[in-house]
Amino acid sequence: MFDFSKNYFELFGMPAGFTLDSAALATRYRDLQKVVHPDRYASAGEHSQRLSLQGATLVNEAYETLKDPLKRAQYLLRLKGLEVDGQNNTLNDPAFLMEQMELREALAEVRSSADPQGSLDVLLREIGGMIQAQIAQLAVLFEDGTPQGLVTAAQSVQKMQFLNKLHAEAEAVEAELDEAC
Repeated sequence: MFDFSKNYFELFGMPAGFTLDSAALATRYRDLQKVVHPDRYASAGEHSQRLSLQGATLVNEAYETLKDPLKRAQYLLRLKGLEVDGQNNTLNDPAFLMEQMELREALAEVRSSADPQGSLDVLLREIGGMIQAQIAQLAVLFEDGTPQGLVTAAQSVQKMQFLNKLHAEAEAVEAELDEAC
């Protein structure tokens, strides 16, 4: 099997950083799955089967974390001793919060607009662009690695949480509009 005490980056044999080679990550994931897949241990003893299942679970969890930019940033911050918990940490960026309110109002008005799908497409592109900007900023901040850079990265993660939630809500409205057609 393998060492369960390794962090996700070590498990995948990748440097601990925000910027990852997603193709190498996917390849390594498939390789690790071949090693720990429970089917390989079907005829083995109960202990080996349990270890295989634990290994497969760990590999899946690590892969889901590392492939998602938000989860990867949160994980990196935890590795560096910073916990980003949206319930205990308030975002102190009035301009961003105002922008979020405006985007939410725009989303609420989509259904009653003359072209709901067109309005929603514009809104989804805008939110997507904002998410990409946060991802780019996180790459720079984690590369910097200074304590202040990590604090700013934590704030960026909070912004991304807002944006991802809003994007998911907009996608739900999109699905609703598609069903209505």
